[in-house]
Amino acid sequence: MYEIISREFITNKIMTDMCHASSLLKLKNGTILCAWFGGSKEGNDDVSIWMSKRKDNTWSIPVKITNEKNVHWNPVLFQHKSDEIVLFYKVGKEISKWRTMIKISHDDGITWDKAYEMVKGDEGGRGPVRNKPIRLSNERILAPGSLEGGIWSAFVDYSDDGGETWTKSNSIIIEGIVGSKFERTVRADESNIQVSEQSFFGRGVIQPTLWESVKGNIHMLLRSTEGKIYRSDSNDYGETWIKAYETSLPNNNSGIDLAKLEDGTLVLVYNPIGINWGDRTPISLVISKDNGKTWSKLLDLDSGEGEFSYPAIIADGDEVFISYTWKRETIAFWRIKIK
Repeated sequence: MYEIISREFITNKIMTDMCHASSLLKLKNGTILCAWFGGSKEGNDDVSIWMSKRKDNTWSIPVKITNEKNVHWNPVLFQHKSDEIVLFYKVGKEISKWRTMIKISHDDGITWDKAYEMVKGDEGGRGPVRNKPIRLSNERILAPGSLEGGIWSAFVDYSDDGGETWTKSNSIIIEGIVGSKFERTVRADESNIQVSEQSFFGRGVIQPTLWESVKGNIHMLLRSTEGKIYRSDSNDYGETWIKAYETSLPNNNSGIDLAKLEDGTLVLVYNPIGINWGDRTPISLVISKDNGKTWSKLLDLDSGEGEFSYPAIIADGDEVFISYTWKRETIAFWRIKIK
């Protein structure tokens, strides 16, 4: 059972021809931040990170919060205990060589410090690639990452000093998979998804979403090229992970995200389509009461023609807040109480 508290668009004035890949953060004062990337087209040099705030049930006019002269991708918002807001995002024309940048705000996202590299000199992307970091029961921060270049693989970066330094876990792969950065996984006429052409190359798993079930036991669900969502597990607070294994959940090689409620219920947002680069519709909400072994459907958030994709979800008590790309024209936002 569920109750829809609100359903709306973040803005009708998106400011750019295209928008995609939103991230959500709820502040202690109740304000909700939403960030995304926008520009003329995914992968173009004019793509920057934009943000809007929801306060008193109203979204602010979006503002551009990055200004590097390069392609921007996949913003991820995170709240430090010191009340600093952290913005992670990727910069670079080539996904396989992009860099992870960080900006800090000390005033709830009104102003931002100068950007710096998360791991200086890194190419390929450390830290969160698309989904939010989580803070574990031992205060460790886990950031879900992945690499694209032939064989796609996932990992987590973990920090025990509040995000000052990061250590990379082992790689999580689908054992036995074969792929090449020179081999297109679908024909040019087989998919109408508006992604950068380079994304159609390579096979494997990327863009994990994380949760902790009991102390030290961490789990991830992963986007894949193989028609299913994959999973991996760790029993040492995210330092080592088993190889990725298939779940029953379909996946169209598009983004997924998950949140855990206070009672342990898992809430997943995804496109239930089991075709590599298949349609990004409908976008659906499912829940699990047994730590992800089985799932039951709650509702379709959107369906019909168009792209409804790249969800972000955060939990607050027995409520979830969800955002996702709506036809690349705007960002949809839902607030739902899970009963």
